[in-house]
Amino acid sequence: MEIADLLVVGMLVTFMGLLVAGVPVAFSLWGSAMIFAGVGYLADLYLEAGTGVDFNFLGLAVKRIYGSMANWILVAVPMFVFMGLMLDRSGLAERLMHSSQNLFGKMRGGLAVTTAFIGVLLSASTGIIGASVVLLGTLSLPSMLREGYSKELAGGTVAAAGSLGILIPPSIMLVIMADQLGLSVGDLFMGAVIPGLILATLYVVFIIVFAYFRPKAAPLPRAVEPVSWRTILAVLKDVLPAAVLILAVLGSIFAGLATVTEASGVGALAAAILALINRRLNVQVLKEVLLGTFQTVGFIFAIIVGATCFSLVMRGLGGDDVIQRMLSGLPFGPHGVIFFILVCVFLLGFFLDWIEITLIILPLVGPAVAGLDIAMDGHGVIDKPVLLWFAMLIAMNLQTSFLTPPVGPAIFYLQGICPPGVTLGHLYRGVMPFVIIQLVALVIVFLWPSLVTWLPITVYR
Repeated sequence: MEIADLLVVGMLVTFMGLLVAGVPVAFSLWGSAMIFAGVGYLADLYLEAGTGVDFNFLGLAVKRIYGSMANWILVAVPMFVFMGLMLDRSGLAERLMHSSQNLFGKMRGGLAVTTAFIGVLLSASTGIIGASVVLLGTLSLPSMLREGYSKELAGGTVAAAGSLGILIPPSIMLVIMADQLGLSVGDLFMGAVIPGLILATLYVVFIIVFAYFRPKAAPLPRAVEPVSWRTILAVLKDVLPAAVLILAVLGSIFAGLATVTEASGVGALAAAILALINRRLNVQVLKEVLLGTFQTVGFIFAIIVGATCFSLVMRGLGGDDVIQRMLSGLPFGPHGVIFFILVCVFLLGFFLDWIEITLIILPLVGPAVAGLDIAMDGHGVIDKPVLLWFAMLIAMNLQTSFLTPPVGPAIFYLQGICPPGVTLGHLYRGVMPFVIIQLVALVIVFLWPSLVTWLPITVYR
């Protein structure tokens, strides 16, 4: 290996070592960048490595950081965070849960199906995983346990349904992915609709089949009102505000009436109006939502700054060339290269958060994927259809990272509000079938890329 190759490997190992040592992600990224800017300079000075990286080189990071902060697309991030947190306080989910339980309650596994249904609506309205998991857990987990549901099925359903928000638009992850890969956020949102619905449908099918073969794990409720037109109208009445919000945000983007940034502002205002209508909006709630937004956005943008420095030094050391040579040297075809990347991302998801993977891995592998010779529908209609499909595969892959140990953020969000008697072991066992379902959905989209490209192509034609 050449000196530059060793430096690239050493930089990645140093970053992982800092993470294992407990250093915050943003500082791990920035620190490893600074260390190897100096190492690269010394290698140039004494070993004539030809890297061209020194501390002056890091001055380019200022321009790149400014470019990220001045990117109007990323303005959508705090708006969507605000929208999600405000909807969490609006009382919308509580009303939906109550009316939906009356609708699905008479079927075996109906409470779990209701949880999945509400999870889809919350995902299309908020996109905030922590808020969705905690809200679903607070509303549905005690009800399922009271009716005798197994702790594994109840906990797994809540964790899986709550994590749908990372895939179903509007999703913060998709906004950041679009920025990193140079894709249209609208294209990525449209591309995520069908895969997201496929995944949600597989969840519901699994719950119904599991309840049929394991009736003791999902017993029929003891006292539920019979379904009537009044019940159906109550559900439609409670779904209507969420549907209007989704239509205002996603509909305006898909129809070309508003940019993602403009639509995010509309969504934030609509969420506040819903909270006001439900008499949940006051000065204290507004203060808490704003502080929560600042904290979440600050965390994300701190990592963006660190990742900017990291990727700049990595590229200066020749990281792009190293990865390009590695991928092109694999004894697979183009689809085999994509599969190899997906396997690596799946394994990284056991230890890293989606933000680190999105900001570090995607910029490194994106150019190599864009150069792969893969025939796909959409050329000339949508921009970069191969990258669009690849981004969706990564997004579906990263969804598993919310449920897989040892990190599994959705599991730890849920553990914090679980009733006594529900242990971490119950939750881990409960999410395993849903992780398998996520992988099945990933394989489906891998085999049929048109599931991603069909909606954008249809809209633009």
